[in-house]
Amino acid sequence: MTPRPVVPGFHPDPSVVRVGDAYWMVHSSFEYAPGVPLYRSADLVSWEQVGHVLARPSQLDVSAAPGSGGITAPTLRHHDGRFWLVTTNLADGGWQLLTSAEDPLGDWSDPVRMPDVRGIDPDLTWDDDGTLLVSYAGFGAGGPAGLVQQAVDPATGTPLTGRRRLWQGTGGRFPEGPHLYRVGGHWYLLIAEGGTERGHAVTMARGPSPAGPWEPCPHNPLLTHRGVESPVQNTGHADLVQRADGSWAVVFHGVRPRGTSPQFHVLGRETFAAEVEWADGWPRLGEWLTPPGGAVAVTEDLAGPAWAAPRRFPGDVLTRVEGGWRLTAADPDPASEDVAFVGRRQEHEHALFRAVVRASDGVGGLTLRIDARHSLDVEVEGTRVRAVAQVGPLRQVLGEAEVTGGDVTLEIRTLPGEGHFSSTALAPDVLVACLVGAGGSVELGRLDGRYVSTEVAGGMTGRLGGVWCARGSLVVRSFAYAGADDPQELP
Repeated sequence: MTPRPVVPGFHPDPSVVRVGDAYWMVHSSFEYAPGVPLYRSADLVSWEQVGHVLARPSQLDVSAAPGSGGITAPTLRHHDGRFWLVTTNLADGGWQLLTSAEDPLGDWSDPVRMPDVRGIDPDLTWDDDGTLLVSYAGFGAGGPAGLVQQAVDPATGTPLTGRRRLWQGTGGRFPEGPHLYRVGGHWYLLIAEGGTERGHAVTMARGPSPAGPWEPCPHNPLLTHRGVESPVQNTGHADLVQRADGSWAVVFHGVRPRGTSPQFHVLGRETFAAEVEWADGWPRLGEWLTPPGGAVAVTEDLAGPAWAAPRRFPGDVLTRVEGGWRLTAADPDPASEDVAFVGRRQEHEHALFRAVVRASDGVGGLTLRIDARHSLDVEVEGTRVRAVAQVGPLRQVLGEAEVTGGDVTLEIRTLPGEGHFSSTALAPDVLVACLVGAGGSVELGRLDGRYVSTEVAGGMTGRLGGVWCARGSLVVRSFAYAGADDPQELP
């Protein structure tokens, strides 16, 4: 069976905890608000998004975040009757933030900041005497400082100790993503190394205390797909969880690249899961947990939990009006990264996005993007509808058509890549922009999907499809998404 993600599309850096019969999981959100998507599951296979942890402006400021800046690599834990979450905000100068809640579905506290705990990928664990230990990939004046650990006062964010170095892995670059677990008489340190690209890996060591000394696992790496023929690559950044029956599982992220060499991934890093079996005091990866496939078709509520905006909350630019939503431009410069955009993640290898908009008071429409500099836009301006490709600094009109005004139905569909496997023409997919009318769809233009991929755009995110406004305002009457990993199942 082909492995499928348990949470598909741009959901990297998973962290999971079980409380009673429920599993809770969070992910990095980078420049998007609300921050830190929160998911719930009863079986580690089927997950439902139930909100965000950083859901209020008082908790999250990503206004200065560049593409792939902002919130990275959260850790979620349950201790002393409360849920605790720590993450890094690279956009506001405060480094780590710590928030908690008795009920994860309720309001999380305004964060306690740790400006003197400088690094990324923070982990939370509590020593036998109740001291909070934060382990992380430290930064110093000269750059990365390796994996380090400090005791921290959770009430103030003040470090109680200096940094102490932890195990640095098996030699892969960028040791990061540490998580500590107490299992039996040992403390286990799980880390990521090798970078979050094709060399990504998960390795482990154990010791008698959270400070070590550390004994590497004799069969490291616990998980990697480097050099392996698999539809899932870049596997890493894992977190272990124990079920109520005593068995164990692991969540981790990976990508599904397609197209010609070096191949391209367009959905971002997605979350996968697998069984874990313990032998001789060490974990070993078991069978992957794979949810059922099939097509999805939904009509979206733009206020739903799946929707987000870069560098601001959706409510800053989106208001409900009679017959839909009004999206108002935040910046008069259409080339600015502050063009108003709200969207939802592309979660399937093949997808269709459709929006009905009225743009009589502005310029905007439908878009599928990695960031503001890599997108396919369907733009309505007056009585003209254009398909526009944005690739870095280049913005090119692919085709246009005349409309009579009023409500306009716009569509972007992804099609399988075209070309021979040994040809540079083979794309991960092809993006097609259409104007939909009473007589059917009229194609306005198409774009090789590699130009809206992480390998071309760079960064850490994946595609989002949504609506945008560059000038004035537009009314969004409706928005629909359909997706399938089998193109034959796409409506």
